[in-house]
Order: sequence, then structure tokens, then C-alpha cells
Amino acid sequence: MKKAIFTFLLVAVAGIFSANAQSVTGKWKTIDDETGQPKSIVEIYEQNGKIYGKVVEILNPAKKDAKCTKCKGADKDKPIDGLVILKGLKKDGKEWTDGDILDPNKGKLYSCTIKLDGADKLSVRGYVGISMLGRSQTWHRVK
Repeated sequence: MKKAIFTFLLVAVAGIFSANAQSVTGKWKTIDDETGQPKSIVEIYEQNGKIYGKVVEILNPAKKDAKCTKCKGADKDKPIDGLVILKGLKKDGKEWTDGDILDPNKGKLYSCTIKLDGADKLSVRGYVGISMLGRSQTWHRVK
């Protein structure tokens, strides 16, 4: 009996750690497409069953106080540090879809899909209309 309980607990704990390892939530380092340099830290979180991500740190000291001057609506002229840039993604199999991503430098909102590439890489695709008309970035988990 003790052996069965121990085995059950071991499987349950392994399942918990496995589920956490496959989560998109947490902090991710973004990379600038043009320079290849680390750009920011985005914290991805779940709210009401959907995924959101906000900038929690800007890594370039010269851009720490940057504002979203080209944004429209409620995001206009807000500081980029603290800005929610991933909005309303829903789980669909192994990826999260049907949400949006904001490019604060251009002030543009794109459709977005994200997908884990292993435990520590996140493929982020922003696009207009269909996914083929877009670009992808790889974000790296911050430990």
C-alpha cells in the first residue's frame, strides 16, 4: 500500500513539474530584429483564461523612458515600460492564438500566435490577415 501511495505521489509531482515546464507564463527576453541585441523583458501571464504579456523591463538604458508615441487609443503616449503588448491569446492545441501583439516602436497592432519551442524558447508570430504575411521572433525564457 505504501508503495502505491509513493508511486502516485511521484507521478503527481512529476506531472506538476512537467506542466510548469510547458507553460508560456513567466518572463521572456525579446531580441531586436534589426540589431540582434536583447531589447526587453516581457512578463506573460494568464487572466480570465487568456494570455497577456507586458513589458516589465527595457534593457537599453537610452530607451528606458520611451513612450508609445505612435500608438493609437488607450496606449497612445504611455510608457513602453509597463505596456501590455500581448493581448487576449487563447490556447489552441500546442499554441496560443486569436490574440494581438503591439509593436510599440511602430504603434501597430498585429494578429498574433505564440508557441513553445522547447521549455525555454517561445516562437512569437505577428501578422496581418494570414499568418504567412508576418514575421516571427524567438523569445528566450528568463530564469
